Amino acid sequence: MRKMMCAVMAALILLSTGCSSMLNRDYSSVTVHSATPTAEGDANTMRVQNYQELVNALIYLINQGEESGSIRYSGEEADFKKLMDEACLEVKQEDPLGAYAVDYIKYSVISIVGSYEADVQITYRRTREQVASIVDATGAAAIRSELSRALSSFDTEVVLRISYFEEDEAYIQQLVRQAYLSNPATALDFPDAQVAMYPESGQQRIVEVTLTYHQSLQTLESWRNSLSREAERICQPLTELTIKEKLDGITGTLQSMGAYSAQGGSTAYDALLGGGGDSQGVALAFSLLCRQVGITCSVVDGQKNGQSHFWNVVQTASGYRHVDLSRTGNVAYNVDQTMTQQGYVWDAQQVPACN
Repeated sequence: MRKMMCAVMAALILLSTGCSSMLNRDYSSVTVHSATPTAEGDANTMRVQNYQELVNALIYLINQGEESGSIRYSGEEADFKKLMDEACLEVKQEDPLGAYAVDYIKYSVISIVGSYEADVQITYRRTREQVASIVDATGAAAIRSELSRALSSFDTEVVLRISYFEEDEAYIQQLVRQAYLSNPATALDFPDAQVAMYPESGQQRIVEVTLTYHQSLQTLESWRNSLSREAERICQPLTELTIKEKLDGITGTLQSMGAYSAQGGSTAYDALLGGGGDSQGVALAFSLLCRQVGITCSVVDGQKNGQSHFWNVVQTASGYRHVDLSRTGNVAYNVDQTMTQQGYVWDAQQVPACN
């Protein structure tokens, strides 16, 4: 490991000594809380004088992916081994990357005149590739965007470093659902999502989302390609029409082909190619076709008369309107008040206002 020469010195000297814990640092870059100069005569050894600097030195090694390092302590604490035990435990349990990536930390100590030197060995339970793939994300929009990207590629894992985060697993599960419905072209198999957080509390955490699909990757890619070709075929005659004509063409096609079936599947593939889709399936199909012709459209995950139900909010020539293609009869484009009167309930923060 011992190759922390000028790079270590530069990273450490840039920051002045301070009081705030490194566990509250900004994760957009790797920084060490306080200056930790290398020991005189040994550019591979970091020198620390108190407990916080010791913690920061360990965090620095982990952020660099180092498997070993030397730390020289010249502080006033007589029981240096106790100090090391406490610092290793804090880094392993409370630092996000330590909690996520480190299996265990061990060390050996030798006494030098007026100081102690610890030879630190770090064993990881994550590969360098896994650590390198961690994505910084702050706020619901950024988290949802990363989840959407992963779901659209049928990825099996998403790992995010999130700052200013005080939510729980249910919150991440909700964002997974929203991200899935935002991609009608690839919303073909809603995966089981397992969420793990490192550490379990705190404003800075690493969140690991493991996605398990029920269909093979080959099957999902085949469905995606077939669905894309069908959407292009349906929309090809509509590209040069007005917004109203496009919407009429899409809704007419969906109704004539029997895209809605109360007992149908829940994907756009089911609605367009599989014999019919339920309210979720036909809503995804409508959203897919609208986007194909350049019309803004989203799927609403809500309730109708107390039961789970899906429909769309689409941008018309008169503004955003609700449309539920699972209803029989003429297609109606409704404002919020009308939908509420008819027993629909939805999260207004996730849906454009239709006034």
